[in-house]
Amino acid sequence: MGIILHELVGADKGRPFSPHCWKTVMSLAHKGLPFDRNTISFKDIPRLENGYSAKVPIIRDGESVVADSFAIALYLEDKYPDRPSLFKGEGGRAMARFVEGYSQMILHPFINVVILMPVHDLLDEPNKAYFRESREKMFGRKLEDVAAERDAKRGAFTRSLEPIRKMLLSQPFIGGDGPLFGDYIIFGAFQWVRVLTPYKLFDDGDPVQDWFQRCLDLHGGIAREIKAAAA
Repeated sequence: MGIILHELVGADKGRPFSPHCWKTVMSLAHKGLPFDRNTISFKDIPRLENGYSAKVPIIRDGESVVADSFAIALYLEDKYPDRPSLFKGEGGRAMARFVEGYSQMILHPFINVVILMPVHDLLDEPNKAYFRESREKMFGRKLEDVAAERDAKRGAFTRSLEPIRKMLLSQPFIGGDGPLFGDYIIFGAFQWVRVLTPYKLFDDGDPVQDWFQRCLDLHGGIAREIKAAAA
């Protein structure tokens, strides 16, 4: 039996949207490992793998079960060392930790605002109720009030991409000449938006948009197979 990836969807099972699950999709594809995708809702997660984790992604590889996209990448790197590397050494692992922090602390706060209502609207009624209650508790406000700040915060988000733009002046990927797990960390955040909403995340001519398009074409276009949200 091949690897099973448990990943998050809404009512439309053909639109997996979790940024963390997309990191794992790209990691598995990078390694050239065949895998089956088991799509589940928010409320189904506690029943996965005997309650192994409260969050996805989770993979099952034979007798091994691993949760968390970074932990999964490390597992795949160590379990399958003869396949293309996700890190290219300890320095790459350390670099990916920095990228993860940048993504979670700088990029995700704005992207969470962008995707709040699109995620809510994609869910069935029981999952909508769960999502609204949990996110409104997290933000301390109604979802609609948080989402209304989207356009006002876009300028700061655009400026926060400047380190990536600077890097792309000298190399096509965060990993250098080719992608590494650090690329998939940032890619997952932007794919989150692409799958859920037609909201324009990048300005015209932004080098980060060009990088994102290159990532969409990686591994036979596995990420591009999911069509972007229609306007």
